[in-house]
Amino acid sequence: MGTLRDVAVFIVVAYAAVVALMWLAQERLQFHPQPAMGPASAPPGWSLEDVRFPAGDGTMLAGTLVRPAAARGPLVIYYGGNAEEVTAYAAEAASTYGERAVLLVNYRGYGASAGQPGEREMVADSIALYDWAARRADVDPERIVLHGRSLGTGVAVQVAAARPARCVILTSPFASAREVAAEIYPWAPIGMIMRHPFDSVAHAPRLAMPALFLVGEADTLIPPRYSNRLADAWGGRVERVSLAGFGHNDVSVHPGYSAAVQAFLARCL
Repeated sequence: MGTLRDVAVFIVVAYAAVVALMWLAQERLQFHPQPAMGPASAPPGWSLEDVRFPAGDGTMLAGTLVRPAAARGPLVIYYGGNAEEVTAYAAEAASTYGERAVLLVNYRGYGASAGQPGEREMVADSIALYDWAARRADVDPERIVLHGRSLGTGVAVQVAAARPARCVILTSPFASAREVAAEIYPWAPIGMIMRHPFDSVAHAPRLAMPALFLVGEADTLIPPRYSNRLADAWGGRVERVSLAGFGHNDVSVHPGYSAAVQAFLARCL
């Protein structure tokens, strides 16, 4: 009996140690910042503006704004995925969004932005950036679109809950990051220890703006059922585009991806 008791105690202690390690290291498990990729480039004929934005606590965020023309017009704000350095997409702005300005600012710790990522800070920074963009003379504040991808959908949804976005585009979204993590680590008490749950589904019923959901049918990281649960809870009109044969990391290269984005923007704006 003593041996069995000793084994049971060892298992409990080992489990508690692993859970404690996960709690301590969860930011490194959840966020995967990418380094700066070098100077961004704009589409041919577009202008490019380097953005250096001081967050509320003084942390300096870095990114770029690309524009097709100097005239006042709509703006797409892009919130990248977990392993993205968003300024790298500046050159693709025209092919993805058409003749619409695009703001690409990296989260804390990503690219040339200072600081460390965390849900509260990322959302607060993104709301402040929205306000900064809406005050610009070259941006129509009534035609601001939010586009989030993967991790960025958790940010985009919370910005949409706080500010009057015209419409929202969500690529590979989840209902809750906690729910996804619980499937990856079914043996861990994720609900108790996760500090950055990005609970998008809690905000969705209050969001009345139109939303486009872009989902890869072969996505195994965020399976389509998670995206569909968020879409089902959305308070406004929802358009769903399911892209066959493509997964989490390659969904945006599907031939129909950019066409779906631009068609939605034409209806939205």
